[in-house]
Amino acid sequence: MLSGPLSAETWLRDVFSAKQVLTGGIIRRKTRDIERYVGREAFETEVRRRGYQAIENAGHIIVFCNQERIRRIV
Repeated sequence: MLSGPLSAETWLRDVFSAKQVLTGGIIRRKTRDIERYVGREAFETEVRRRGYQAIENAGHIIVFCNQERIRRIV
């Protein structure tokens, strides 16, 4: 986790106030940034608290900012 001017709470607030979040879209963040700024456990807790789902692939975490079912197509 990063200490300094950008707190974990500020980072989470900024991530989850993005337009895509507010409109039920998706957001993508690098796993290393999540671990650096807020910690994976805190991030996953916030995703769960909001009722969202997330997947991880190739060093990125994608959050589906809605409660719709995820269907893998290929």
